[in-house]
Amino acid sequence: MSLTFILGGARSGKSSFALSLAVDKRTVTFIATALPLDEEMKERIDNHKRERPKYWKTVEEPVELLLAMKSINSEVIILDCLTMWVSNLIEGYKDEEIIRKAEEVALYARDINSEVIVISNEVGFGLVPEYPIGRRYRDLLGKINQIFAKYANKVFFMIAGIPLEVKNESK
Repeated sequence: MSLTFILGGARSGKSSFALSLAVDKRTVTFIATALPLDEEMKERIDNHKRERPKYWKTVEEPVELLLAMKSINSEVIILDCLTMWVSNLIEGYKDEEIIRKAEEVALYARDINSEVIVISNEVGFGLVPEYPIGRRYRDLLGKINQIFAKYANKVFFMIAGIPLEVKNESK
């Protein structure tokens, strides 16, 4: 049906914008990739849950996005976010495997009979990470963001809560 990709920096309004795109839909499933590894992350997750309408379904899946998406039958699927997903995979998978998984998810998301909204952080504007794992993460997420932007019908870049339309193939 359609794939919308929302990219931006931390706290740029990506999740709020995604919610606004789906708020009037009857069936929405939210796929959450974050793992509650510490108290701060638990609090962030709880805050995000409170922002979503109560009737939305939530699927917590930190690794197997394709499998999770295939099990969902909703008018809209929101995937939040690729940034955490790559972080969850980087220790246990080779870059080529992660890229292949991302390509499979992006292709599936573009072609299913749901509106899919995918969120990710732009990590290429900052400093070059000091350590090899940080550089690997930045480079890998950059490649994955490119994959999703390529297959998306619409791409938005968030700046200070303002969505800038970068791509719109439905016009």
